[in-house]
Amino acid sequence: MYRFKSFCYVATAIVGTSIVGCSTSSSLPQATTRPSLTTDVNQYQYLIGPGDTLTIFVWRNPEVSGQFVVRPDGKVTTSLVEDIDVAGKTPSMLAREIEEQLSTFINSPRVTVSVNNFSGPLSEQVRVIGEATNPSAVNYTEHMTLLDLMIAVGGLTEFAHGNGAKLVRVVDGKQTTYSLDIDDLIRNGDIAKNVDILPGDIVIIPEAWF
Repeated sequence: MYRFKSFCYVATAIVGTSIVGCSTSSSLPQATTRPSLTTDVNQYQYLIGPGDTLTIFVWRNPEVSGQFVVRPDGKVTTSLVEDIDVAGKTPSMLAREIEEQLSTFINSPRVTVSVNNFSGPLSEQVRVIGEATNPSAVNYTEHMTLLDLMIAVGGLTEFAHGNGAKLVRVVDGKQTTYSLDIDDLIRNGDIAKNVDILPGDIVIIPEAWF
């Protein structure tokens, strides 16, 4: 359900007539939840995203092979197939899909896909907001931990309440929030507070109240 607020205004027209009007504003819906294909730290799968450079090699068909940059809309265009939707797929998934599409033009095509200049989908990046030294989005790396992530963002500011931090993760299609003890981890050296990070995680670090 949306909350509505009404705003009325009175304007005087050039002819001297008063015009009364009302405008209505509403809150925006929540951002779309996009679960990652990686739900286990030991089974990480890199997904292709906008900005990636793909090398698509079609065996015995160099004329349709080449390098392609993934557009902001998550697609690439090849010489035989236009607007292939590639974002959110693994290289092997994409290779099988291209083989199927090329089979219209080529007999039993064999395709391999490799990725350069890794960016990946935004939904696969790990985001840190709040009282980190350099709050930012970080490209996920296999077996990333909370300690690795905090090193990447430069640690905590002097005003951070690290033990009040939260991690938001999509589990079974729903956003779930977990508590983090970042102060204990990086200020007290309690390595037991280190936890695994997954693609798409969001870490929120609040400001301490003194």
